[in-house]
Amino acid sequence: MSVTVGICIATHNRCADLTRTLAALARLAPAPDEIIVAADGCTDGTVAMVRAAHPVVRLIEQNAARGSIPSRNAMAEACDCEVLVSLDDDSYPLDGDFIARVRELFAARPRLAVASFPQRTDEFPATLSAMDFGPAEFVGSFANSGAAIRRAAFRELGGYPDFFFHAYEEPDFALRCVAAGWEVRHEPALCIRHHFTSAQRNEVRTHQRHARNEFWSVLLRCPAPQLAGVALFRAARQFRYAWSRGLAWAVREPSWWLAALAGVPQCLAARRPLPWPRYLAWMRLVRTPIREEAEWTAKFGGTAA
Repeated sequence: MSVTVGICIATHNRCADLTRTLAALARLAPAPDEIIVAADGCTDGTVAMVRAAHPVVRLIEQNAARGSIPSRNAMAEACDCEVLVSLDDDSYPLDGDFIARVRELFAARPRLAVASFPQRTDEFPATLSAMDFGPAEFVGSFANSGAAIRRAAFRELGGYPDFFFHAYEEPDFALRCVAAGWEVRHEPALCIRHHFTSAQRNEVRTHQRHARNEFWSVLLRCPAPQLAGVALFRAARQFRYAWSRGLAWAVREPSWWLAALAGVPQCLAARRPLPWPRYLAWMRLVRTPIREEAEWTAKFGGTAA
């Protein structure tokens, strides 16, 4: 029986971008089994556009903006398909037979939790004309603007932390995947076009959310006694990045420190530390992906003790 594949798109006030993406999805053959759009506090006509122009699209309307992460959790809960293709409102597959090939990929690899696809993106102009996106390999993160996720793994591991709101849900989920023996793979045979629109983007805000959520992920997943050292290392690394962007960035770092501290009680209440060998192996995997199946099996095969 064929693996069912649904497409899930979170959007916030990017009606024009979503219109282009839905038009691109209409050209896929075969079509996905389902398309779900979560309109997160949209006030720009997005909901009316989807209802009028794409009546077959399943619409989740959130009157108040809850964030991309709660939106993705809501779509994963609503979708009946075995595999969820996660896209942004400004990203879509370039391969017409994308759905068929995703079905084949997940059918062939029963322990595959996440397939991450390369992106031709305006954020990195060199990718627009790149001829080679490298080999297939096991990785420690992915991007929700272009990935396919096995719904059974997503449910087993509890999805994304809603209180993250936006950013860093992907490495946090990948960590839990590999710790539980699920595969996260970069699959360069398929490609995503990501326009990376400037609408609703703010670099400093995104950095600060990423830094805050990375710190929270450490509190949630890193075991003691390594917790303190890893948390301080992550905070220092984020400050070093902000400093590299200039004084205007650096002086704003304390705002995310305060936000992170405010979330400590919630993180400690939800804390589920992972075994240190798996956590350390994941940190190394983020820096150095693994190409060989045997090496992956030796380090991550089976569930963590």
